[in-house]
Amino acid sequence: MPETTLPQVPLYGWGRTAATPALLAPVHGEEEARAALQGHGGRGVVARGLARSYGDAAQNAGGHVLDMTRADRVLGVDLATGEIDVEAGISLDRLMTLFVPMGFFVPVTPGTRYVTVGGAIAADIHGKNHHRVGSFAQHVRWMDLLTADGQVRRISPEQDPDLFWATAGGMGLTGVILRARVAMKAIESSKILVDTDRTPDLDSLMTLLTETDHLYDYSVAWIDCVAKGARMGRSVLTRGRFARRDELPAKQQADPLRYSSSVLLSAPNVFPPGMLNSLTVSAFNEVWYRKAPKRKRDQLQSIPTFFHPLDGVGEWNRIYGPRGFVQYQVTVPFGQEEAMREILTRISSSGHASFLAVLKRFGDGNPGMLSYPSPGWTLALDIPVVAGLAELLDGLDELVIAAEGRTYLAKDSRVRPEVFEKMYPRLDDFRAVRRRVDPDGVFTSDLARRLSL
Repeated sequence: MPETTLPQVPLYGWGRTAATPALLAPVHGEEEARAALQGHGGRGVVARGLARSYGDAAQNAGGHVLDMTRADRVLGVDLATGEIDVEAGISLDRLMTLFVPMGFFVPVTPGTRYVTVGGAIAADIHGKNHHRVGSFAQHVRWMDLLTADGQVRRISPEQDPDLFWATAGGMGLTGVILRARVAMKAIESSKILVDTDRTPDLDSLMTLLTETDHLYDYSVAWIDCVAKGARMGRSVLTRGRFARRDELPAKQQADPLRYSSSVLLSAPNVFPPGMLNSLTVSAFNEVWYRKAPKRKRDQLQSIPTFFHPLDGVGEWNRIYGPRGFVQYQVTVPFGQEEAMREILTRISSSGHASFLAVLKRFGDGNPGMLSYPSPGWTLALDIPVVAGLAELLDGLDELVIAAEGRTYLAKDSRVRPEVFEKMYPRLDDFRAVRRRVDPDGVFTSDLARRLSL
């Protein structure tokens, strides 16, 4: 594909910070991906899906970016096993629309359904069920990877496992994921049976999760990151599982797999800087906490309500204004609860406002060299970009390192390379695999250059 035919456009992540220009190439399939690879020029290539990475993972300043969203076909379905073969550009949203009515749900979903399968593998996404079933890559039977030499390699946990586990969580730096076989989850209904608990502080939340999380397939806690003192870490904990058909009301049992999702409205691009501040967020958090029931059991919720509440508002990231926001997601191991408490204490006393903050427990990790989840507590929060934020987060990074924790590449836009080196002990293994399949560094990104991956 001649470089002159491609538009150079500014690209940024979901946090809408630090846009950089790149040549954006639409890719419909393998041959177009190979052609784009051959004509990439000197600044390399990275694949891009629906751009839900928060930082610079799918940006490539001055280089080529491959838009994979047009490569979105279902190639094969085995209803007996629930395994599907798909092109990497298909979204989780599309998979739910197609397969929930057939009795299958995606094995893992993050807080948005607008993620491609290729992106789900590259970021090795996790969801509310990591403590039970692990991350997305653990449900991928194989994938077809276009590498820098123009070859398409079928890799799996059994066939070239090092390349498979470097690609899972590798943020697109080993090649272009073209196709994958994914094992779906069988369900009897499209409704979730949800239990809700309101906890008054961080200690009571952690105790409740530690003692009872194993009873639930899905679990997540919203945390009030503005509350201080005795109320610090107060939360609303929601947990559940898919309902069986016989657990539905009689009218719903006739069509137990009915599913629909829609964007109810879109956020306008007119929000001023500073609209989200400690006062407005504190007021929101107070209302959100008070409206939740102290204890409620077996409430039926839809898939969008339970898994993807923010997807009902298109372009919701605009509410942070033109300066954008940072999502800070970190994990500390079990046994390092004091570190998590100190992180939340510093955030709540900093004056930096976050109304989207969640805490979960991770189960065992996988062999992914840069895969994020590991056993422990994971905290994710969105913070508007304002003065003093960098200093706060740099200080939190030091706490995380001391606790032998880590940050999540799919959410990161600002961690320093020397900090990242300390968080991922298998980084050199990843680099070795990358050198083997891409010795000239054809696949690269702003993220890769920033962190010397």
